[in-house]
Amino acid sequence: MTTHHADVSTDGVDRRYLDASLPVEERVEILLGQMTLEEKAGLFFHAMIMVGEGGGLSGADSSMGIPSTDEYVNGRAMNHFNLLGGGQQPRDIAIWHNRIQDLAAQSRLQIPVTISSDPRHSSSDDNPLASLQAGSFSVWPETMGLAAVGDEALVQRFAEIARQEYLAVGIRVALHPQVDLATDPRWSRALQTFGEDPELTSRLGAAYVRGFQGDALDAHSVATMTKHFPGGGAQKDGEDPHFPHGREQVYPGGAFETHLKPFEAALEAGTSQIMPYYGMPVGTEYEEVGFGFNKSVITGILRDRYGFDGLVCTDWGLITDAEAFGEPFPARAWGVEHLSRRERMIKILNAGVDQFGGEACPDLLVDIVQAGEISEERIDVSARRILREKFVLGLFENRHVDPERAAQIVGSPEFVSAGLAAQRAAIAVLTNREVDGSAVLPTGRGRRIYVEGIDAEIARLYGTVVSDPAEAEIAVLRIQAPYEQRSTTFENFFHNGSLEFPDEMIAHVKEVAAQVPTVVDLYLDRPAILTPFVEDVAAIVANWGSDASAVLDVVVGDATPLGKLPFDVPSSMHAVEANRPDVPFDTADPLFTFGHGLELDARGPQGAGE
Repeated sequence: MTTHHADVSTDGVDRRYLDASLPVEERVEILLGQMTLEEKAGLFFHAMIMVGEGGGLSGADSSMGIPSTDEYVNGRAMNHFNLLGGGQQPRDIAIWHNRIQDLAAQSRLQIPVTISSDPRHSSSDDNPLASLQAGSFSVWPETMGLAAVGDEALVQRFAEIARQEYLAVGIRVALHPQVDLATDPRWSRALQTFGEDPELTSRLGAAYVRGFQGDALDAHSVATMTKHFPGGGAQKDGEDPHFPHGREQVYPGGAFETHLKPFEAALEAGTSQIMPYYGMPVGTEYEEVGFGFNKSVITGILRDRYGFDGLVCTDWGLITDAEAFGEPFPARAWGVEHLSRRERMIKILNAGVDQFGGEACPDLLVDIVQAGEISEERIDVSARRILREKFVLGLFENRHVDPERAAQIVGSPEFVSAGLAAQRAAIAVLTNREVDGSAVLPTGRGRRIYVEGIDAEIARLYGTVVSDPAEAEIAVLRIQAPYEQRSTTFENFFHNGSLEFPDEMIAHVKEVAAQVPTVVDLYLDRPAILTPFVEDVAAIVANWGSDASAVLDVVVGDATPLGKLPFDVPSSMHAVEANRPDVPFDTADPLFTFGHGLELDARGPQGAGE
């Protein structure tokens, strides 16, 4: 609704920027012209925040290093927050959102808060700082699972549903999609990508952006922060740059430009924001510093070459050392570790970045500007971009959401059903051997079944559960792709290292398979070396965030799986180690190739599309 306000309020503020009938650029200039340096500085920080009990505003959390909401908004003039936690009720999130907007409305300029979120529509919480457990939201496969289906319409449908659920609780920025190419099989962030193929990633990434934003960013959009520019998959030894030993991105195959292709598609689709990755390019024409500090990449490629004038926000924690789970977690200031916090901030701004993700130190920015180390004109360039998006999203006009409507929209039966259908469709059948003259899958219902990794109460809906594989007609073992244990709690959330299963796991799978036809259900958050038991088991199915019921629906034939591998599955670690990490499909002699997935007819009444 268009509203008109008096030109000048009793406190001397020109409120014409609240007039929705004026052009956005004019509103931006009216507001910017009245902002103090401290108010401008508050725009630059995109920090983490929690919902208080019952939708209340949260106090300080010393364990997470998070100030109170009042300190954020009133003490530091901040108004961009990444909402943590995945277990809150939608009504409580909506109530909290309204309360924080009311707090912001009490400030001198009444600048509304922008709330963002990491992905929160999958059942996985293996890495709570990369994605959030869905809770009350509809549950879908991970991004990799959507890639396994490979259907742009499905991806856009997911994004449209997620947009409606986000809007219902007041979330206006998606810290996704992740359109990196998973070109090194060992990389721990592959699960949130669309896989290894540049063309598939480009098509699906663009559909994702369109689903969240629409044809153009407006009051009905959720802005997408596409990441991690210019592509984070080319990691040396497959390690991740959250950690010092994974800071280097290397391009022995000369494929730097290949990793840009999905971002070109996202930019063409209109993505509103971009997040650079932590990694630093080594052995290229670009400066050997982390991408968030990298003027040759942010200004040279993103701003100048692609003409991007949207908002660029760093990945979280480039400036300030912190702790994670009580353990040291240094700033990801790769290539500039020797610089002070002050010097890091200056370098980021000079690179062409607008916001500091995961930081909350506007006082430092104010001091830098007051000392003449960064001009206020440079600050105004980013402030315009940030304010423009707040106006375009309609945040000044639509400060509140309806908590009762949030409870109805989030996790509605229609949305839940769509997510479950996608979970079934995203399963890929990798092998399906003949036993007694016929393929083991689908098994049909009502058989004696032995399960591991599946709740027996769920399995009883499909057959008679037995406790000894020797007494079963079919076994289903639900296991996860292997990874190495690392030295800190936080790093173990990132599944890095070898793709080989431990010897004891291989022996156990073979032992069960020797007694009964065995189906192995693999959660392939990364590829895995399946060679040691691929010939021993009756069938292997892969999932990327499908719950046990969805998998059993496929196993017994109640649903038709549509999944195809979104990456190559290597045959050995020797082949993985010889892979050039920047080149798609560079692993020699893969066991299964990209696009592999066997057809399987459904027997029962529930097809995957229902």
